[in-house]
Amino acid sequence: MVRIIIVVSAFIFASVSSLAAEQAAEEETSPWSGKASLGFPGTSGNTYNSNLNTRFDIGYTAGRWHHQLDAYAIKATEDSSTTAEAYGVGWKTERNLSEHNFLFGRLNYRNDRFSGFRTQFSQTAGYGRRIIGTAAHMLNAEIGAGARQSESADGINEDEVILRAGLNYQWTFSETANFTQRFVIESGGSNTYIESVSAVRARLIGTLALVASYTIKDNSDVPLGTENTDTFSALTLEYAF
Repeated sequence: MVRIIIVVSAFIFASVSSLAAEQAAEEETSPWSGKASLGFPGTSGNTYNSNLNTRFDIGYTAGRWHHQLDAYAIKATEDSSTTAEAYGVGWKTERNLSEHNFLFGRLNYRNDRFSGFRTQFSQTAGYGRRIIGTAAHMLNAEIGAGARQSESADGINEDEVILRAGLNYQWTFSETANFTQRFVIESGGSNTYIESVSAVRARLIGTLALVASYTIKDNSDVPLGTENTDTFSALTLEYAF
């Protein structure tokens, strides 16, 4: 844990320093952007269950640099027993080389109590390209490499070199609605992690939207008695700022 804190602190310090070094001229629009979502469906009666899912994203753009912080939490209970519990936080820095090309650095930490891996912490860097950028469609792709430290559900620690690839797609099919698809793969010598997040977003009023999402997480090599794939569906209210 100490090593994780040191690495994260150093990465954030370097990113903040780059903001001061390359601050762009003040623009009419704010360099800050973000969104926060919350969902809390539940039932009661003969059985009681509740589900909490929340997420927030904050971005900051300064000249050629863009920084993004995101975090999420998921918890589900049934008759006072926890059936799902997962948390995660990520940091990404992009350095634009041109209109379509950029370099990136990423830190991603995942903690899942009911997965084949209790924790997974990856540090990657690489190249990205904005392949499509129209009013209706957006498609970005990334490829890179780095390292990952993991602890499996049976307490085994693994440190490995990984390759990372990602796709991020958005289809804006009306003035008030869009579909997004995010796909990530981290592949190492002992395990390959895949994550897919599909979401439909419909604006209700102003900056408030209703979001329906479906998440798939898969680890190729997990302890015996543990499923490779976990899925999660959510209906949340999202506020953009």
